[in-house]
Amino acid sequence: MTADMRPPSAAACPGCLVTPVEPIEAAPKEARIALSLPGIHCQACISTVERELNAQPGVQSARVNLTLKRAMIEADADLRAADLIPVLENAGFEAHELDPGALSATQSDRTGRDLLMRLAVAGFASMNVMLLSVSVWSGATDATRDMFHWISAAITLPAIAFSAQPFFVNAWSALRVRRLNMDVPIVLAIVLALATSLWETSLSGEHAYFDAALTLTFFLLAGRYLDYRTRAVARSAAEELAALEVPRAIRLVDGAEQETAVADLAIGDLLLVRPGGRMPVDGEIVTGQSELDRSLLTGETLPVFAEPGLAVSAGEVNLTGPLTIRATAVGKDTSLHRMADLVAIAESGRSRYTSLADSAAKLYAPGVHILSALSFLGWLLYSGDMRTALNIAAAVLIITCPCALGLAVPAVTTAASGRLFRKGMLIKHATALERLAEVDTVVFDKTGTLTAGTPDLANLGDFPRADLEIALALAESSAHPLSVSLARTAREAGIKPATLTDLREIPGYGTQATCRGQQVRLGRGSWVGAVASAQTAAWLAIGDRSPEPFLFTDALRPGAAEAVRDLQAAGKEVLLISGDTTGAVEALANRLGITKWLAEALPQDKAARIADLSDQGRKVLMVGDGLNDTAALAAAHVSISPATALDAARVASDIVLLGQDLSPIPDACDTAVRATKRIRENFRIATVYNIIAVPLAVAGLATPLIAALAMSTSSITVSLNALRLR
Repeated sequence: MTADMRPPSAAACPGCLVTPVEPIEAAPKEARIALSLPGIHCQACISTVERELNAQPGVQSARVNLTLKRAMIEADADLRAADLIPVLENAGFEAHELDPGALSATQSDRTGRDLLMRLAVAGFASMNVMLLSVSVWSGATDATRDMFHWISAAITLPAIAFSAQPFFVNAWSALRVRRLNMDVPIVLAIVLALATSLWETSLSGEHAYFDAALTLTFFLLAGRYLDYRTRAVARSAAEELAALEVPRAIRLVDGAEQETAVADLAIGDLLLVRPGGRMPVDGEIVTGQSELDRSLLTGETLPVFAEPGLAVSAGEVNLTGPLTIRATAVGKDTSLHRMADLVAIAESGRSRYTSLADSAAKLYAPGVHILSALSFLGWLLYSGDMRTALNIAAAVLIITCPCALGLAVPAVTTAASGRLFRKGMLIKHATALERLAEVDTVVFDKTGTLTAGTPDLANLGDFPRADLEIALALAESSAHPLSVSLARTAREAGIKPATLTDLREIPGYGTQATCRGQQVRLGRGSWVGAVASAQTAAWLAIGDRSPEPFLFTDALRPGAAEAVRDLQAAGKEVLLISGDTTGAVEALANRLGITKWLAEALPQDKAARIADLSDQGRKVLMVGDGLNDTAALAAAHVSISPATALDAARVASDIVLLGQDLSPIPDACDTAVRATKRIRENFRIATVYNIIAVPLAVAGLATPLIAALAMSTSSITVSLNALRLR
């Protein structure tokens, strides 16, 4: 973001106009850098990241948002994300550049503060009006009663005008398109209560509903605020996918490097992608050899060997050597954009789900209106008194107004969300619990979900110490995931690196050096002359000796075996769908007892499989973490992603798993079933309340005192029933 100085305004006095003014230097331009930090999980992470970033020259300020797992950095114009990402990686944090222009400005908690302020005003006003009403109920008459009613009106009218705005806005939005929602009877009850109360007060009547109108507003705002607090701000997963695209690229023009905005690239451009860089477009490698990390896009555990002629996709990470690629698809034609389109389509399908509260509103709203209208007509015909008929119609609307229904869902959702949050799960979507309760099929991704996504060295003890010292020295000079794992494990075992000479990395193959006159190599089996292994391996070749493999396994995520077992025990079918190789997927499925699995699945294959299951009437829970999972996460009936997932996957999901352990997932399914049961119980409580209260209102026996007590009793009962979940 660029901050430009405004031109100085003209001086006010004539003398100043002729006085020479010293030129004002333009303010230095600033850059706004956004980084995705999928690995942060606590306050200590925030402090460390902000300290590391703020210590870098050129960084003016850095703020980390834990909920979004994102860092926003204000820096000098010449500072780049590529300068900061290695700093964070050295501190132990994975970081990816986001395009700030593709992200919406992070919304403040304005809506929450607004609701809380309206709730506070309604509560304070209702307490004061209730005190005045107690005096009337205690026997105040004539001029004293009228004075208390007028004071109540003076308090109520501005309080309602401010506090009830959300209901008025929502009701008008519904009526404008000729439909009803739960807010229409609420608004009608409030307006009618105020109108009849003012009429009664002006005629020195005995009863006024100012206290009931305020109490109604207060309880409904409480429900609305609880509903708001259970959800994170909804953001589009497609937008997050677009933000992961590289905002700038290095274009080669007549052999010279030229930094260019990705939006300005064209098909046929030659682009340079340095080690550690992300592919800005789809293309084909022209020169260079390296290895590509495709795990986020395809789920493949191992890097792919890259050489001239290989097709690459936007979003893939170049690991070891510089590559020159020729662009074959840019902008909206790239594979990353096509994935974003899949997500957008899937999200629109999920929005068709009708919540329990909306289903109740479809029946409740017209029923209340019809009942109130019939009461008005009946009493008008019976008594011939418009005033009496209008008072009873208002009483019916007030006493049947959906306080209990308004609290039925958010009270339960808040209690259930609190329970699951303590177990390490964050509920993001308003209807996630309702949908989770219906699940009968669970689909897991493999890499990064059931497994940790990082290779673990399995046979360190098979090598003599001297060989391990050589291997450690070779591994520490490479950024390859297998080398990083080998180096970490060897260091933890107390191994010290050997002294090597002529050490260099051969991009796409491995590292080689000279040790005590012998050539030593660590890398691909085909490069060192070894026979391919069925298991993931890095081969060590020392001189003329036969190469020996370092074998690696993909470690299970904590709780993975328990989660699969408990879900199957609960009668749910568990499937494994991954973009990884057939051998790796089959081995993991056998290890966990999963009988149905699909390997080498592309993002569209995953989404299609979820759609097929849905067409069969299955309610699918999808658990995944990568960019290749986002379309499937959005297409599933309900979805979960780990906190370590990238922004796009977390945003596409309904529930975020805050810790590393997968074992809370079966408990979340059980809690969702019990929460839905409590919601239905609350609806039944509200129904019983109406069966008792409505005849009293229709019979003309519902005084303001009875209306206020009935509403309060039903709302408190519903809230206490919801708390049983805790």
